[in-house]
Amino acid sequence: MSDLLLELSALEKAYHRGRPNQINVLCGANLKVKHGEIIALVAPSGAGKSTLLHIAGLLDTPDAGEVKFHGEVLNTMSDRRRTMIRRKEIGFVYQFHHLLPEFSALENVMLPQLANGQARSEAKSVAAELLSKVGIAERADHRPAELSGGEQQRVAFCRALANAPKVLLADEPTGNLDQTTSEQVFEILMSVARQTGLSAVIATHNPQLAAKMDRTVTLKNGLLE
Repeated sequence: MSDLLLELSALEKAYHRGRPNQINVLCGANLKVKHGEIIALVAPSGAGKSTLLHIAGLLDTPDAGEVKFHGEVLNTMSDRRRTMIRRKEIGFVYQFHHLLPEFSALENVMLPQLANGQARSEAKSVAAELLSKVGIAERADHRPAELSGGEQQRVAFCRALANAPKVLLADEPTGNLDQTTSEQVFEILMSVARQTGLSAVIATHNPQLAAKMDRTVTLKNGLLE
């Protein structure tokens, strides 16, 4: 069995802002992610980090190139099949937590499991265990507005892991937090990822956080270096 989990090959993506203007964001980008590998994705704002992560996570399609998961080409599959893989195999964390305000922390972590057909009792058990792992079990019944920024992002991280994905794609997951809270949340994220053998691609502007990952790739002029 190959140790390669996710492979992005020769990805191209351009955005058109009226003819003849075209913005080339990805120009043949390549990336290989091994099982259990945690990669820092570094680039200036506007360089295309979010676009790359959206394509890797099947939220967007490239103009050219391939996205492979376990050696299987995903970006040419039917929408239904892509959705199933995205739900089961890929977790997302964004700079803003995007928690649903009317639900508690526990319920927010249960929702992706319920959407995936999990029984409510099992979803509740998994959600409680994840919240305990990130140190906020006692905040399970609180709604997002009653949580601190760091707690909100920890809940968002739990939600991303609720369906036990194989890979986590995180877009500046600590970007809205102060330095101390950012480091705390990042250490929790890394600890849980290491415990579970999760692969991850984490976009960050923070060189100190990037240095703690297995390796760093830089997105520059539409290519990964």
